[in-house]
Amino acid sequence: MTEPLLTVSGLNVTFNADTKPVYAVRGVDYAVREGEFLGIVGESGSGKSVSSLAVMGLLPSSAKVEGSIRFRGQELVGQSDAAMSKLRGSDIAMIFQDPLSALTPVYTIGQQIAEGLQLHDRTLSKQAARARAEELLRVVGIPNPARRLDAFPHEFSGGMRQRAMIAIAIANDPKLIIADEPTTALDVTIQAQILDVLQTAKEMTGAAVVLITHDLGVVAGNADRVAVMYAGRIVENAAVRPLFAEPVMPYTIGLLRSMPNMVSPRSERLVPLEGRPPLLTAKPTGCPFADRCPAVLDACRTAEPELLAPVIVPLDGAAAAVPVDGAATTAPVDGAATAAPATDHTVACIRRDEIANGTLARSDIFPRPDDVVDAATVHADEVVLQLDDVVKTFPLTTGAVFRRRIGEVHAVDGISLELRRGRVLGLVGESGCGKTTTIMEILELAGAQRGTIEVNGVDTSTLSKKDRVALRSEIQVVFQDPMASLDPRLDIGSVIGEPLTVQKVPKDEIRRRVRESLELVGLEPSYIDRYPHEFSGGQRQRIGIARALIVQPKILVLDEPVSALDVSVQAGVINLLEDLKSRLGLSYLFVAHDLSVVRHIADDVAVMYLGRIVEYGPSDLVFADPQHPYTSALLSAVPVPDPEAEATRDRILLDGDLPSPTDRVDGCRFRTRCPLYAVLDEVRQEQCRTIDPALERVHGRGVACIQTEQNALIRA
Repeated sequence: MTEPLLTVSGLNVTFNADTKPVYAVRGVDYAVREGEFLGIVGESGSGKSVSSLAVMGLLPSSAKVEGSIRFRGQELVGQSDAAMSKLRGSDIAMIFQDPLSALTPVYTIGQQIAEGLQLHDRTLSKQAARARAEELLRVVGIPNPARRLDAFPHEFSGGMRQRAMIAIAIANDPKLIIADEPTTALDVTIQAQILDVLQTAKEMTGAAVVLITHDLGVVAGNADRVAVMYAGRIVENAAVRPLFAEPVMPYTIGLLRSMPNMVSPRSERLVPLEGRPPLLTAKPTGCPFADRCPAVLDACRTAEPELLAPVIVPLDGAAAAVPVDGAATTAPVDGAATAAPATDHTVACIRRDEIANGTLARSDIFPRPDDVVDAATVHADEVVLQLDDVVKTFPLTTGAVFRRRIGEVHAVDGISLELRRGRVLGLVGESGCGKTTTIMEILELAGAQRGTIEVNGVDTSTLSKKDRVALRSEIQVVFQDPMASLDPRLDIGSVIGEPLTVQKVPKDEIRRRVRESLELVGLEPSYIDRYPHEFSGGQRQRIGIARALIVQPKILVLDEPVSALDVSVQAGVINLLEDLKSRLGLSYLFVAHDLSVVRHIADDVAVMYLGRIVEYGPSDLVFADPQHPYTSALLSAVPVPDPEAEATRDRILLDGDLPSPTDRVDGCRFRTRCPLYAVLDEVRQEQCRTIDPALERVHGRGVACIQTEQNALIRA
């Protein structure tokens, strides 16, 4: 076979090697062939980004790089920055995670694309570079590319900035594109667009792609091969379908079983990966996953296992290793050393053979937790939170000295909701649709700008200051970023007990109740004197939940409570929330953009678009049979960690980004992006342009679309 495009062998990256070494990457080996799509997955801190930055030669001077990185036969380790600069942007390109910080704010998008073109082709004129830049923006799907060339990065939305980054990356037709978490901070609809653009770029340039991500669903639908990293090493490497169908490394098995997805039974419990990855300030003496692995043996702690292929024992008694071309090569069962071809599935686990042959069942390694026991008392008819035609606008002003009003931002534009006792209402939609503004209006407890908000039957606009303080204990919030929501100067006993100090509870009683709350959320009461930085992300989120529960509320508002967590950690937090709801009879308003999480936990779902609710009803109905075109597009864009399902799914890609809430749109506000509108006849399109649809009862849920029947016909 021809030599791979990129070959990484024995790669080690150590930071501060002469003082306090951190062994960020340890003995990484992988290869990427021309036109191949490799996904590298793993938790935060596993070494994914560091290994790829080493390929690009972009690591800081404190990093010591050892091993070999060969690109098209050329050794890159030890090359000067000048030599690497000739490769970067021409033969090897990188798409960074945060496009806003990767783009220079003082140069236009056109200038930044043209710069990369002219650096690698000194004969290219400014006019030719601008024409090429315009063509690239058109390729990546940015509307009005000629005008957008002169825009600055801050004038682009997040999705458009990422598209511009892809345009810069493919400008010189590179042979290798490294994409570092290119969709992490994006909405699911924009994520689908970016992945589609990335595939288009791959086909256009013929480049190989290395995609770094923590989302196994993204990998399942796009990659040819997957490398799973843990504690600075690759622990499993396989073609995408075998890895998802029959994972062998216990860490990979745990990752897959911890993910909520759109095809598994909604009632199926998630499997959390307890513990945290090891600190890499010392080299592990055994398997780095041993402390978190349910299948650990004493031998696992004595030596770090090599990355080898499992020996498959078929029914006829001969051991077989499966090489790259898929043909089986037999070897004696007694394990005699025989030469075997390079295999397609390698695993760093001493129990690889037992798992691969089914002697050790995957479900026995990570069994699913017991089902949640329903609360003894059911209050399904008791409404604890109700919004009726709530409106919230913000003034749009101009002028530095004399401010004048030039318009309004219509953040929330007449929404009605109700949350019942012991149930979960999921509020979903793209960034900018009004979800956060809605919950802030609720939490303020000061009444709506227009419309009514009732908490436990009390109209919040009628509350006095004293009544408002008293009612605040009935409704609490868990924030999106657990670290930012905790005061780093206070120990967690003070953080959790702070709401009780407002209620003048004695100190001894506060400390007792803090210990009870810690135990309730699965943390050791002895942690009470520790500080937030001493905890992992999942533990910090549990601390945030404990703080919310300390005043024994009836309602929890959860603002993206798991979006900042690794998938392995979020499973434990989701299970905890389900257990607490059942045990305490709580009601949740669950705000999220991850629809797979919402499907797993929510009883009812409200889908928001530009300040309005466009579909609202029971979760099972909405997810199984969406009636609004926007809901259908959202659900079709959610990646599923199953390559077979991803290969057969029909995706609905929405054009463009969410319109500005400062603009008033006549008729249906979704029609500018609606795939249904494009196929309607002129009469029906005129209806969409002139009629502003209200929520109407359709098949057991509310739908704000006047073309529901046409939508059903087209889908059929």
